[in-house]
Amino acid sequence: MTFIDVHMHTGRLMVGRLPATPEILLAKMDELEIEKSVLLAVETPEELDFYVPTTEILKVCAQHPDRFIPFCSVDPRHRYPGRFDPVPILEEYVAQGCKGFGEFLVGLPINSRLSQVIYRACGKLELPIMLHMDHWIGRDKLGLLGLERMLKRFPDTVFIGHGPHFWAEISAEMRPEYRSGYPRGPVVPGGALDRLLTEYPNLYADISAGSGNNGLARDPEYARDFVTRHQDQVLFGTDFLMPGQAVPQVDTLRSLNLDPAVFAKVARQNAARILKV
Repeated sequence: MTFIDVHMHTGRLMVGRLPATPEILLAKMDELEIEKSVLLAVETPEELDFYVPTTEILKVCAQHPDRFIPFCSVDPRHRYPGRFDPVPILEEYVAQGCKGFGEFLVGLPINSRLSQVIYRACGKLELPIMLHMDHWIGRDKLGLLGLERMLKRFPDTVFIGHGPHFWAEISAEMRPEYRSGYPRGPVVPGGALDRLLTEYPNLYADISAGSGNNGLARDPEYARDFVTRHQDQVLFGTDFLMPGQAVPQVDTLRSLNLDPAVFAKVARQNAARILKV
């Protein structure tokens, strides 16, 4: 199969929406030629209606170890501020097979003091962390200034960016409302995302969800150059989380007519390298 998907969900996440069972996920993966998928835990109250804890993710992945890769999560607001050490918990999850941390969905600034405890632990334990960024979750100033500070402060931590604000910064034309939207039209060169990927090798870009797909599809010519330029730091993902959900990333990526070697890196090789699978 062609792809490794760094962003999938299982379990019941939203009221009124059917859950993506392991069987549904496997069928979608076979349809899209996805060999392996990361299953992300949800352990924060923001964004979604229900929790899918790490323990559940580990159970599902244990049933299909050749197809699913478990990520773990823990809310940094545990206990009293300044007293919580996530390392012992994460060490248990690593011992049980977790290959990364996420999805990090906390309603805190991206450079929050509480979040930095998680970033530090992920660097220590070599866990890539999947960050969601919008107007509230992992929020940041225009230009991704907070994210840049974290990239500098934690050079041993692999940050995987995802979400509306992250991908809107592909363009130098950035407005506050784009932090939760899908801006249209040609990309203006010189965006913060382009610069950060160039300057910080510990930053990766996940093309999942409507935000990631829009970041590429809004300007295919620019996207082709962008992906080629950052071919070692772009990751294929879908954010598939419910039956019947559209997954345009496969067609979008193929439509860019990338060099086969570049396509292979984005489709699977980069993910295999940072996840060590």
